[in-house]
Order: sequence, then C-alpha cells, then structure tokens
Amino acid sequence: MISGATGVLGVIGHPVAHSASPAMHNAALQADGLDFVYVAFCVPPERATAVGDSMRALAIAGLNVTVPHKQAVMAGLDEIAAEAQAIGAVNTIANRDGYLTGYNTDAHGIAASLRQDGGLERLPPRVVLLGAGGAARAILYALLQAPEVEEITLQNRTASRAEALAAELDPAATRTRVIAAGDPEPLRRAGLLINATSVGMAPAADASPVADPSVFRAGQVVYDTVYRPRRTLLLQQAEAAGARAVGGLGMLLHQGARAYEIWTGTSAPVAVMRRALEAAVGP
Repeated sequence: MISGATGVLGVIGHPVAHSASPAMHNAALQADGLDFVYVAFCVPPERATAVGDSMRALAIAGLNVTVPHKQAVMAGLDEIAAEAQAIGAVNTIANRDGYLTGYNTDAHGIAASLRQDGGLERLPPRVVLLGAGGAARAILYALLQAPEVEEITLQNRTASRAEALAAELDPAATRTRVIAAGDPEPLRRAGLLINATSVGMAPAADASPVADPSVFRAGQVVYDTVYRPRRTLLLQQAEAAGARAVGGLGMLLHQGARAYEIWTGTSAPVAVMRRALEAAVGP
C-alpha cells in the first residue's frame, strides 16, 4: 500500500516505456517488504542536466539511468564513484539526504551475466565489441579488467566514436583496436562477440548488427545486450551456426541487483527479480 511515507525509486530514459526495470524492482521491494515504489520517468535529452535538482526537490531516493542520459546526468551529481569515473558514465544515482552519488553497475552486470548465463568463468582471448555508446563503455571497461582477454576489437557505425572510446579507456592501445564496421575477419576469430548496439531491438526486431552470419561457429559465445525480443535475429543467427547465444536479460538483472543493494543496503532477491523480468519480457 502506497502511503505518504513511501519512498520513490525509478528509471529515467528517452524512451523508457519499454523498460522492464519497474517490474523487476517492484517485485524485489515487495518480496523484501520495503516501503518503496519504482517508476519510469521519460526525460527528454534537453532536461537531463536538471535530473539532480529534481531528485533533491522531490526526495527521490534513487534512479537508474538509461539511454541517452548516462553521461549528461553526471554534471548534476555531488560525487561520482571511482568505477563510474573510469567508465565515464553513470547508470545508478543514490540520494542520501540530498547528496547525490553516481555509480555504474553495468560493468558488474555484464561480468556476472557472462559468468552465469554465458558459462564463461574465464573470458576468451579475442573479443569483438559492437557499439560505442553508454553500454559499450561499461562493457569495454569490464573486458579490460579481465587479464585473460588479449585483444578487443571495436566496431561501430561511426568509427571516430569507437576510436574516442578506445583512446579514453585504453589510452596505451595495448589491448584494443578499432576496425571498420562490417569487416568479418575479427568476428570469425573471436571467441566472444558482444552486441552493445540497439540493432535488433523491438519493434525493429528483423535487423541484425552482423550482415554475414557465416562468421559464427561452434565454440563461440554471442552475447546480445538487447533483451526485447528475448531471441533477437543476431542470437538466431548464432544458434544456427552452433554458437552459444545469450540474451541481455542477465545483464539487466545483475546491474539492477547491484543498484538495488546500493539503494537499500540489503542483498537483492535475485531469483525474484529474474522471474519478474522473464514474466515482463515474455517468451
């Protein structure tokens, strides 16, 4: 029962109506008996810099931040945690008596999902990462924390964005390289391919970021951060070639669980959150 004492959590994005985070977090809050409600706020890009002041004025306890706001919100925060500073993006904000701290839980989310959903206790030496946006920043950071990864190949529609990302997170260029989008050879050699673009997301679910599915093979892991639909065209292509195909629901789950723990100070009920996500997204 919502009352005058109920705390408010939420997610901001543009668009954001498709988000499954409200279902996941409200199920967790109910399971733990915490007096909070989690809602979605559609914030246009030109208003992102006002989010911090809005959180203070309305006493919003915490927010998740999704595209396109993960960098724009940083200017309005009082503190940015070390990992978020290194990544250069914030996806979680905690409000403690008007003092706003920004975190990034996406790196934790992808690392946990690759282990638990992808079966990768150790990552393969060669990885291809598609995209150069907010999600790609966190994923590249997570890959660079794994010493067993020897080579990370970035491909993005706009090569200059990928080059800027690589220069920022791997300034010595010891393990990353940028190549033209569509070059199939790195994909053939990679043990892991991660799609961090929105290509294939509903309603445009008939698209794939990989034009030539012959690059896939048995023994590869193909991870798509898109989770709606659950089986994207990219994952179907990978499965048809015998690769292990993993959808992005696990990354959403684990980044959300870490955010929940930051806000509440309690362990997240991960199994409850997974069931709620699966029900919200559908088969």
